[in-house]
Parts: sequence; C-alpha cells; structure tokens
Amino acid sequence: MLQIKNIAYRIGERLLFENATLTVPNRHKVGLVGRNGSGKTTLFRLITGEIEPDSGSILFNQRLKIGTVAQEAPSDLKTLLDVVLEADTERNSLLIESKTASDPFRIAEIHSRLADIGSHTAPSRAAAILYGLGFDEQIQHQSCNSLSGGWRMRVALAATLFRRPDLLLLDEPTNHLDLESVIWLENHLARWEGTVILISHERSLLNNTVHEIVHLESRMLQRYTGGYNDFERIRREKVAHQVKSHTKQQAEIKRINKFVERFRYKATKARQAQSRLKMLERMQPAASVIEDRTISFAFPQPDPLPPPLISLDQVQVGYDGIAVLHNLNLRIDMDDRIALIGPNGNGKSTFIRLLAGRLKRLSGELTKSKKLKIGYFAQHQAEELTANSNAFEHLKLLHPNETENRLRAHLGRFGFEGERANTKVSNLSGGEKAKLLFCLITKENPQMVLLDEPTNHLDIDAKEALIEALNEFEGAIILVSHDPHLIRLVVDQLWLVEDGNCQPFEGDLVDYERLLLKKRRANVSRNATQISSSKGDTNIKRKQLGLTRNKLSSIKRRATEAENKMIQLSKIIKELEFRLTESETYKKGGLEAKTIQKELGSTKKALFDEEAAWLDAQETLEAAGLRLK
Repeated sequence: MLQIKNIAYRIGERLLFENATLTVPNRHKVGLVGRNGSGKTTLFRLITGEIEPDSGSILFNQRLKIGTVAQEAPSDLKTLLDVVLEADTERNSLLIESKTASDPFRIAEIHSRLADIGSHTAPSRAAAILYGLGFDEQIQHQSCNSLSGGWRMRVALAATLFRRPDLLLLDEPTNHLDLESVIWLENHLARWEGTVILISHERSLLNNTVHEIVHLESRMLQRYTGGYNDFERIRREKVAHQVKSHTKQQAEIKRINKFVERFRYKATKARQAQSRLKMLERMQPAASVIEDRTISFAFPQPDPLPPPLISLDQVQVGYDGIAVLHNLNLRIDMDDRIALIGPNGNGKSTFIRLLAGRLKRLSGELTKSKKLKIGYFAQHQAEELTANSNAFEHLKLLHPNETENRLRAHLGRFGFEGERANTKVSNLSGGEKAKLLFCLITKENPQMVLLDEPTNHLDIDAKEALIEALNEFEGAIILVSHDPHLIRLVVDQLWLVEDGNCQPFEGDLVDYERLLLKKRRANVSRNATQISSSKGDTNIKRKQLGLTRNKLSSIKRRATEAENKMIQLSKIIKELEFRLTESETYKKGGLEAKTIQKELGSTKKALFDEEAAWLDAQETLEAAGLRLK
C-alpha cells in the first residue's frame, strides 16, 4: 500500500526526518504519535506530494485514492448534503454523464458502475455521516456559509469520510468535535475497511481504532503493535532496558579505564592493558535515554467550604431575554466531579458561564457560598492573552500586591520555572498557553474549577499530567470535554444538557454511547424511509442497488444473527448485574466481584458491537427498500 524508504527532510537548519522508513500494508490502521512540532503533519504533506523529501522515496500505486480533510472548510451556497455528495467525484461525473449519454452500451456501463459504488445509497450514507458529526436533518439542507468555521470543518471531515478513500489521512480529526461526535467517529473508524493513518492526541481514539502505533522520535519512525496503551507499555519497557544497558556499560567502561590506568606501564600487565584499550575502541555505545522535559500540573488545594457551593432553584438562563436552559434545579458540592454531556449547541457552555458568573440568570434563584472562589477555563481565553507579555507579567497584572517569589512559585507549579516564566506569549505553543491559563485561574486556590474543553491544545503526556492534577484536586470540578479518556478518569457524574434542560444522567459513558447509537438507528431508519418514498418506487430502488439475491440474503441473515445475539447478551448483562447485588459475590476479598465486573464490561462492549453490526445491515437493507421482518 505505502512504502516510505529512507527519507530525509529539512526545514531551514532543522532536520525533521533522517533515514526514516515505514511500510503500511493494505487495510492497516496506524496511529502516528510524537511531540508537537516533531513533524507529523509534515509527513502527511510528504505522502500527498505537497512537498518533496530531500532524499529517499515514498512509493504507492498512483491509482490509489488518498483522502485528507481540506484545510479550508467549504463556505459556498451549496447545502451540507450536496457538498458531501459531490465529494465522490466519480459518482458525480457518472450521474452527469448519465443524463446525456445515448450509447446503450455506455448507459449500461454507467448504471452498472453506479450500482457497484452504491450510488443509490449515497444520500442515506451522506446523511448518516453528517448526523453522526452533529448535523440534524434540518441543518443538512442549509447552506455551508451559514455555519461557523468549526462547524464547516466538520462538513469537510464528513466529505472526506463519504469519499471512502483507499488511504485515509486524518490529522487531529477531533479538534472541532464534541463528545458525541467523537464517540461516533471512534465507532466509524473502528469499522472502516480501508487503510488509515491517524494523527491524534486522543488516547481513547487511538486505543479503539488503530492496530499499530508509529512513533516519530529522533527523526525516525518506530513501529509498535497495538493501540496507544500497548505502545506506552512497550516503550516504557524499552526505555527501562536502555537505561539499564547504558548504566551497565558506563560501569564497565569505568572498570576498564581503571585497570588500564593502573597497569599500562607495568611490563607484566602492559599487553592486557593494551587489549582492554582496543576493547573500549570496539565497544558500541549503548544509547542513553534523553527524555523530554517532564510536564507537570499542580493545582493548589482549596480551603474547604460547607455544602452546597452552588444551588439552583427553577433557574432560567439565556441571551437577550430568550432562555436556552429552563427549570434548572441542581446543587453542587465540594466533592462533586461532573461532566456535562450533550450535543454542541444545547447549552453546555451557557451553563458553565452561568456558574462562573459570566452570564446572569433570567429567572429563578441561584445561591452561592459567600466565600466561594471559582476558576474558569474557556477555549477562547488563550486569544485574550497579550502576545508581547510573558507568563510572570500576566500573573503580576492579576495580583499586583503579591510578592515576586510567591508568584514565581505558583508559576513553577505549571512548568514555568526560571526563564520559562519570562518567555513572551507569542513564543508559547498552544499547549503552553493552556498551561498558563490553568496557572492564572488557580492562583486564588478556588474551591471549584470550571473547564470548557481544557485539552484542545495538549498532547497526550500533558493530558495525563492534567488528569493526575485534577484527581489530586480536592475541590469541585465541572467539565465539558470531547475526550472520553479524560471524562472516564476524572468525573463520577454525568449531567445531560439537552432539550433546554440539564439533568443528571443515570449511567456511565458506555450507557451514553448506547443511547447515542439508538438515536442514530432511529435517524437512519427515518432517512431510509424518506429516501424510499421519494423519486421512483421500491422496484427501481432494488434494481439500482444491483445486489444479488444471495448478497441480500446474507445481509438479512447477518442482521438476524446480530439481533439474536443482542437479546442473548442483554440477558447475560442482566444476570451479571444481578449477581453484583448479592452479598455472596463480595466474599473472599471481592475477587468474584472483580471477575464479574470485568466480564460485564466485555459483554457490554460485545453488545455495543452487535448493535453497530445490526445497524449497518439494517441501513443497507432499508436503503434497498427492504425491511427485516
């Protein structure tokens, strides 16, 4: 599929690649990881031919269809659905030609090819992808120029996925997505049948979608089998082995040198000393491990306050007198760790701004503890930093009466030690700016932190450091994030913000994923019904589908099998959940409970997979004008 052979590439005086080699076989899914600035995006540009390597070669079949997400989002008057449909240039050109072709043989070829590429199901597939990325049916028929930049980038991603390229190159595809769309994308890529190379800082996405990790380190491409967790474990073992080998070799060198210095001028030992000198010359140095500077966060611990920190009674909040959220009856205590879930545009950021005091309620009662201090992190705040000021100056401006030593000590908690605190904001990376914001919002030891997409510019190591810091923090945490890994490890409550309300969600992220799948299933069924009842009757749809009876039977059989397995797995889940309620289960140190919990988790995952398989089969059948009886 793709061969990268001994490439080298330099930007100015900086060498990004040197003798870098990689082979990606057909249908392999690869995660590309490495520090920010190591050259991951540059590698994509080399693969697509946008730039040429200084030496070496990149080889693949020239007929290979490569898919990347456009850097500029579509912004014309075409509808979202039309933009996505037109991304399949072959289908588009065949449909245009079919309107003018007169040669019967060519007409037959066109319709045969349209059937082969599933042209009749294209509107349904395009609508399903757009829905998965957060666009409901109504929005799909709006023009692209009515959307903001972030939402238009989602359309660009949808168009790339719809094309179904042979080689899919995705560079941080979750940057403009919410949690719901990330969950959908994970499942979509997990079932993707082509070759994928994915650049991402999302641990969950890498664990659930790729089979190999390629680490860009020291200008080389190192391959590891498995997901990100496997890569991290293997690399940790590799680093430990390198440290051990290097230490052992240094001790051996020291011992040999000591022998040489002692005996090189003694006649009886001179030959042995010379022999050991030659041994030193032949010795290949064991690689020393040079780790990047450790990333750290350390939120200061707050003074405790009695509950509740905040209580809401029949609160309405919105903009210009129009309520976005109604009848909020909630309370937040100091030990609460809450993630707000729900599709973008439903009011998660509005709710956080209400708690932060940035937005006033329209009605109802909102009561805060008098001594409550809140730290508020929002995505847009990085843009408000002064480019020509440094970290110390930003902190000093907020706390003019604080001593320099105390300010610098606080900066050190977030990695701004020494001269790093004097670096201008314009010279900081996106991740470093985020760390500066964490530093600024926690200076007064807040009892509550409000975090709206805090990981957008953090790499995986920085995210892990943030997770550790949040787990050590003893105050309340209200979190909005598209990162399932962060949510799973930090919070213990989910609040669903949807349909004008915010209410506790009974269940975990797995339960929420299943809810989203059911909604998607209902949407797919609705789309299929609408498409079926539009132009042409069912017989024409079936004819256009071009599937043999055997293939349709196979799909129906798979759908039936999946449905039966779903029933069986649901029964097993109920039995396991019941066993967890029995006291006998927790005897013998709780070993049986741990086994049951592990089995329950794997069974829920199996149920989720079967539901996805059922959905895919049902989608194909319904698009063909059939329904599973």
